[in-house]
Amino acid sequence: MSPRVNFLVAGVQKGGTTALHLYLAEDPAFAMCRVKEAHFFDDERQDWRAPDYAAYEALFPRRPDGPCGEATPIYLYWRPALERIAAYNPAMRLVLLLRDPVQRAWSHWRMEVARGAETRPFAWCIREGRARVAAAPEGQHRVFSYVERGFYAAQLERLLELFPPRQVLVLRSDALKADPGAALNRVRRFLDLPEGPAPSHRLAHVGPAMPLGLELRAEDADELRALYAPDDARLAALAGISFG
Repeated sequence: MSPRVNFLVAGVQKGGTTALHLYLAEDPAFAMCRVKEAHFFDDERQDWRAPDYAAYEALFPRRPDGPCGEATPIYLYWRPALERIAAYNPAMRLVLLLRDPVQRAWSHWRMEVARGAETRPFAWCIREGRARVAAAPEGQHRVFSYVERGFYAAQLERLLELFPPRQVLVLRSDALKADPGAALNRVRRFLDLPEGPAPSHRLAHVGPAMPLGLELRAEDADELRALYAPDDARLAALAGISFG
């Protein structure tokens, strides 16, 4: 049987993927996963010699036609996930929602602090704290990857080794926030659907509450901006998007 799932919102964390998932779930043209972030292709407990695709597909409505998808933003970052996606469905279409990597890192850190998973200051995390990621298996870490998840061009290059460019749509998260209707129509055209009306309401993009006076320091932002500059130049060449 052909794979039921034919598109994924595969990145990035803190880039607006929850809003995009909710917009798509409200549109009857889409058969979206019953849960946001199925975390199937990044599940290291799965026997990937014989993955349980039936359990994965059971998370989706049983519809014969039309786009069927889910949003798990770690897929772009988690290297084995991309190969697993290609093995499941070589024709998979992938939507990438990219946010300014500096602001993404800051928002990611704020989330982990609010969750209680992070106790160290942002300045330490983006400098000395990167050693925690380097020491993790395969140099990847689900929680502390504040800096590493922002190297978008490197991740996109890996994705394009597995999927042709026609199967990849790259959007800016600020475009979704500014004009949800226009961004959603780009997704609809990408998935061979006619354009539709704009959402009846806009979803708020709200981050976790933090103590007053806690702001991103200019020196931290500048350090990250310089670190990302070579990758950002490659992203501009690959996708026509730059955050520099």
